[in-house]
Amino acid sequence: MQGFGFHTLALLTAVGFTGPLLASLPRLRLPVVIGELTAGLVIGKTGFGVVDVADPTFQLFANIGFALVMFVVGTHVPIRGGGLRSAVPLALARAVLAGGVAAVLGAGLAAEFGTGHAALYAVLMASSSAAVALPLIDSLRLRGPHVLSATTQIAIADAACIVLLPLVIDIQRAPTAALGALAIAGGAGLLFVLLRAVDRRGWRRRVHTYSQRRRFALELRTNLVVLFALAALAASTHVSIMLAGFALGLVIALVGEPRRLARQLFGITEGFFSPLFFVWLGASLQVRELGSHPKLILLGVGLGLGAVLAHCVGRLLGQPLTLAVLSAAQLGVPVAAATIGTEGHLLVAGEASALMFGALLTIACTSIAGAVAARGQAAREAGQPAADKST
Repeated sequence: MQGFGFHTLALLTAVGFTGPLLASLPRLRLPVVIGELTAGLVIGKTGFGVVDVADPTFQLFANIGFALVMFVVGTHVPIRGGGLRSAVPLALARAVLAGGVAAVLGAGLAAEFGTGHAALYAVLMASSSAAVALPLIDSLRLRGPHVLSATTQIAIADAACIVLLPLVIDIQRAPTAALGALAIAGGAGLLFVLLRAVDRRGWRRRVHTYSQRRRFALELRTNLVVLFALAALAASTHVSIMLAGFALGLVIALVGEPRRLARQLFGITEGFFSPLFFVWLGASLQVRELGSHPKLILLGVGLGLGAVLAHCVGRLLGQPLTLAVLSAAQLGVPVAAATIGTEGHLLVAGEASALMFGALLTIACTSIAGAVAARGQAAREAGQPAADKST
């Protein structure tokens, strides 16, 4: 196992192509991160041990990727639309109801497997992934009031569970984590006020035009400075850097993300740092431990199906079943739990892999539900019953 250098960067960049390659297979339609995690498993602890996941440089690059991934997730939360606000009450009621069911299921799973992580499991199963569900909704061109309500619910659940995760994954440090989270929220709030003031005076537009004309990428540089400053604050207060990235992303979403900045963020994140992070995460997981602890496979199944069940209770409040299942998609919160738990040695052997296994099950269910919802919408738009369309 060699030290971290350009040869390692070349390897990581190359194996990162596994994600787009698998995602391009029409019959599978796997999310890109699945291929990247799989590549990490092959070259990491579970596989051939080609890379050293404990290398400080590798960890730093992975943490930068983690912060940028959560930043992009935050910018994808659709919180500016006027119609979105009118959907909040019902969406909030569904999210709370799903959270209540998740709490019961989490307590049962923790008692059955003896991990003592009831609160963690509850947050995981109550969470949604805007990074997975919203692009899926866009790609399938799903629309209508029910879709808007589901989008709002996903945004609420995603934001709430990202804030709650640092508080529940290590109960003993919950007060410290709460103070750190408040500090990051305060910093993000001050940034929002500053950006709004700058925007109203027209300074932001002038900087954007000047930067575009001179090709200085000032907006990207500024956002990276703020992101790394918030990440430093998170690290100094013992809070996950995912909060720093997500909080900044929400601020940019509220103010309005320029298209040029969106393209720049997409390039730097999806082109390098995001694949590197997910490859590192896959390399960090020790899936072989699941073989030594086969009960943890059942834990992953329980978490995945439990999340789907918890979100399906939205059917009681009039939500179509397909959209209820779609809202159960998980990625950011389980990834954060696995990352924080692995780095802090807070999980039992193999538990991180079980968390990721459960998340993958929700993504599979979400993909199926999205396809069914798209077919149903197409049938309705064609003026035919869904049953006739499928024959």
